[in-house]
Amino acid sequence: MLYKMASNKLAISSISISQYPGHLLDHRIRAAAAGGFAGIEIVYNDLATYGQAQNIPIQTAAQKIRSLCQTLDFKVLSLAPFENYEGASSPLSQRLALAQHWMDIARILEAPYLQVPSIFASDCSRDETIIVSDLQRLADLGASAKPTISIAYEALSWGVNCSTWESALDLVNRVDRPNFGLCMDTFHEGTRIWGDNASPNGKQMDADLRLRESLARFVRDCPVEKIFYVQLSDAERFDPPYSAEHPWAVVGEAKEFTWSRHARPFPLERELGGYLPVAQIARAWIVEKGFRGWVSMEVFDRAMRDGSVTPEAAARRGVESWKKLQVEMGDRSRL
Repeated sequence: MLYKMASNKLAISSISISQYPGHLLDHRIRAAAAGGFAGIEIVYNDLATYGQAQNIPIQTAAQKIRSLCQTLDFKVLSLAPFENYEGASSPLSQRLALAQHWMDIARILEAPYLQVPSIFASDCSRDETIIVSDLQRLADLGASAKPTISIAYEALSWGVNCSTWESALDLVNRVDRPNFGLCMDTFHEGTRIWGDNASPNGKQMDADLRLRESLARFVRDCPVEKIFYVQLSDAERFDPPYSAEHPWAVVGEAKEFTWSRHARPFPLERELGGYLPVAQIARAWIVEKGFRGWVSMEVFDRAMRDGSVTPEAAARRGVESWKKLQVEMGDRSRL
């Protein structure tokens, strides 16, 4: 039986069910559906691995996954993540050809969204005119065939040109396409505005005030119809704090990227070190804003890499996290 709020349906990323290659995508989907999720964000590489394991083309793999989801009455929310697109140094024609392939796969899956994180490649253009034009071309490509593929644009906290919801909303307004909107992620708000994995206390200067002001501006200024869906995760406090000598540190990698890859538990998993004000962020984005669309768990738990955490166990953790988060958001009337 699905567990959900009055109108928010609950999804999970395929990589948040398991990061172990032996747990194939069909297994992950069955576990998520049985655990109480209503849908899934499919990571392209997880779909490719599923196809490779059966020695079938990725298009055939997508058809099989669509059929499985239809049998389970389970929705594919998005195909993700289409990275380093806008302003990239490669020819636009090549990037659009790749985008066309991804959109073809999304249509086979019956996924309404292509999830596009803000660019983080260091050699990208900083020219806003080029960035907006590239994103307009992507949105127009999504609308050039039926069904329309919408672009769910996400501000990464380590993004080069776009790292906040406000800079992402500015792009949404300038792109000015009905199928171009926001993917909001609690991790990026929390680590861009509030948290600092290199700080001994885990927080930025004036963190609480800056977060309150950011959330108030969001509730006031962000059109609810431009929120395509909301992603939920927490972040572990680093002990010891992040430094160049930290065992996870990679030369040239943003510390927030390192944080994201290794230490993103489900919301409110405080026993695993989660400490971000996820409930405060989610309350503003979902309850105060009156958002009724999809919410999705997108976590990166390093313990899921060796196969010791089963997809079934991960699904249970995700649903339990959602239940706890609803209580902490303070919207008990929806439970």
